[in-house]
Amino acid sequence: MTMYGTGAATAPRPSQNGQTGRGRTPAVATPKTRRRSGLAVVGVVLLLLGALAGIRLVASAGDRVDLLSVARDVPLGATITRADLQATYVSVDPGVATVLASDEGTIVGQVAATHLVAGSLLAPGQVAKAGPPAAGQVLVPLAVPGTRFPAVGLHAGDRLMIVDTPAAGENLATTTAVRTFDVTVARVGPPDLNGVTVVDVISTPDAAAALATRAASGQFALVVLPVGEAGAR
Repeated sequence: MTMYGTGAATAPRPSQNGQTGRGRTPAVATPKTRRRSGLAVVGVVLLLLGALAGIRLVASAGDRVDLLSVARDVPLGATITRADLQATYVSVDPGVATVLASDEGTIVGQVAATHLVAGSLLAPGQVAKAGPPAAGQVLVPLAVPGTRFPAVGLHAGDRLMIVDTPAAGENLATTTAVRTFDVTVARVGPPDLNGVTVVDVISTPDAAAALATRAASGQFALVVLPVGEAGAR
């Protein structure tokens, strides 16, 4: 007998690959976790480097102080004014001698003990209470004719070597030994109507008499030395 009914379920037809249409599992792509992990590491490294740079910047800024620097050239012996100085916010080694900007009032009115160069930090030893001559120095005026005055000019702080010259009709090379004197220019006056310029030079006391004798006789010549160089005596 043939039975007809509605309770029996019809089995799903399998597909060609063996999977049923109803139970098929969709394919899922594997996430690229390795690449994302590398980017995260790079980000952390960059963050740390930025933090270290910030710490160094703050530390270096904390070491800076307001110091006095030279705003314009000041010749040796000139009185220092406020216009000659400026405050500079810098960081320097503790071993470098400097002057605080707050001490400007004590510096103004003093004189330059050496030639002050614009843009340089001011050091305590570069100023003095009074102009030259200082203790252990003498000031000797030299009248220099225009024919023996350097064409480049002279300025306070220049180093000179004063050299003996023979008198008229005398051959200095065969009569006496040539003597020289190392001096520093303190002031340079204006030339007179005859072109003679008076130059005040700083010398040592032991050479003062001999140097004054040559200044009176006019038997000398000037040799301009490089900064910091001294000639033979």
